[in-house]
Amino acid sequence: MRIAAAVMLDFCGDVLQIMLPNGDPATLRRVLDTHFAPSDLLVSAQEIAVPRLFVSDMDSTMIGQECIDELADFAGLKDRVAAITERAMQGELDFVSALTERVGLLAGLPEDTIATCLADRIRPMEGARTLVATLKSKGCRTVLVTGGFHHFADPVAEDLGFEHVVGNRLTVVDGKLTGGLVGGIVDSAVKRRVLVEEALRLGENVPTLATGDGANDIPMIEAATWGIAFRAKPKARSAADGWIDRGDLTAILSLLGIPRDEWVAG
Repeated sequence: MRIAAAVMLDFCGDVLQIMLPNGDPATLRRVLDTHFAPSDLLVSAQEIAVPRLFVSDMDSTMIGQECIDELADFAGLKDRVAAITERAMQGELDFVSALTERVGLLAGLPEDTIATCLADRIRPMEGARTLVATLKSKGCRTVLVTGGFHHFADPVAEDLGFEHVVGNRLTVVDGKLTGGLVGGIVDSAVKRRVLVEEALRLGENVPTLATGDGANDIPMIEAATWGIAFRAKPKARSAADGWIDRGDLTAILSLLGIPRDEWVAG
């Protein structure tokens, strides 16, 4: 087994790329982490290249916030909801139960609060637009998949350039949130299924990239050819092929070997 590794050497974007004739990728990641942490790196059992499919989490990955926490602030419940969110992302709580509980706390909140929250609180993660635009310019399909809500994910996806969105739908009656969801919940299993099904539509064994930060992203990260944990919780970071601890999202482009003069401003 040949192993490919890319390690970001500094914030200027210089990357060390090495190919080893054999070995265990997980062992190499541990060794590099020991000597370079915090680090931006990617270790792979196959040559690192541009993926045909990019699937990403939204909250705290493509945007800098957790939408449900910010929305809860308008109901005076941010601390309570954020505490549940943090435990769920750490993998300490069942995601579906935690989401159901948090959504229930939002019952009675006017629907137009979402637009206010989106405009006032939600901002793209640095480098997100360039990452998506550059991958698309290379023929990569881009999908945003979130355990959050279409009310937020649809405008975020449009802003960042994602081609498809998968998320949850809040139930609204008479202009107010009911505290429920429409249909099934997008959990870790759904995220993984989206990646697998989208990849199959593109052909056999196409290279895929997944990014996320929380425990509910782990199955998706593990199923991808290259799973990268972005400023992630420990469980997600340990499950990934690589991670971004220091740089912004454009560090992923460097780790994939895409030269800066080929980056596309989003």
